[in-house]
Amino acid sequence: MNTRTWVLLVACTVGVGIAGIQAELKLGPTYEVAAQQAESACSNINRLSPAEQSAGWQLLFDGKSTAGWHGYNKQDIKAWAIDECSLKTTGTQGNYGSDKRPDLVTDREFTNFELVVDWKGSKGGNSGIIYGIVEDPKYEAPWMTGPEYQLLDDAGFQKKVEPYQKAGSNYGMQPPNEAIKILKPVGEWNTTRIVVKGTHVEHWLNGRKIVEFERWTPAWKAERDAGKWKEYPDYGMAKTGRIALQDHGSVFWFRNVKIRPLAD
Repeated sequence: MNTRTWVLLVACTVGVGIAGIQAELKLGPTYEVAAQQAESACSNINRLSPAEQSAGWQLLFDGKSTAGWHGYNKQDIKAWAIDECSLKTTGTQGNYGSDKRPDLVTDREFTNFELVVDWKGSKGGNSGIIYGIVEDPKYEAPWMTGPEYQLLDDAGFQKKVEPYQKAGSNYGMQPPNEAIKILKPVGEWNTTRIVVKGTHVEHWLNGRKIVEFERWTPAWKAERDAGKWKEYPDYGMAKTGRIALQDHGSVFWFRNVKIRPLAD
């Protein structure tokens, strides 16, 4: 056997051995391959189409980090994670918790805008999207300052809720139009759209406008002061503020979070 033949034989033997070890251990893809697969799974999520970009839409969530967000009043956001290409509230035992947990709020503030968010929740889940938020240490939570688009498992929630507490409502104020509302079952993605332009506000759910109201009118102020908000005189009064995804102790996922600023 000459030297060249011997080298080829050793190389083949080593190659067969490595292949055998891999087969025996049933090794999966490398870390790099796994990362590529994860990236591929998110390829059509958290993206703007050319038409959306031309129309002025902006992404608020990059699909892989909390960049552009922080905890309300700089609170720790360890209860938030990135999962399924989404921002996820990790939740608590019993799927419910305090309404003063650390909500995730935007670094930027907005005045007039159109906001779109895809979301899904867990059974019995309770959360919200809050806007027009004032961030100040004198407030313990965003909901004390800004209106909340309620997110709720209407069918599976364990406590009795009023109409103005159901999914899509302007929480504590305007109930959703249940005659036309479509709320998808737990585990399926819903799409929320919020339009804020001056005094006019709209709540949409899965393509249907279910709430519409005018802010700051005498009737609006009277309704606010007659209910829960009488203890929070600054509630709903800010013309410019941040946007929050609420952590109420329930497991929720948020993705495709995008905004289109509107002219004054």
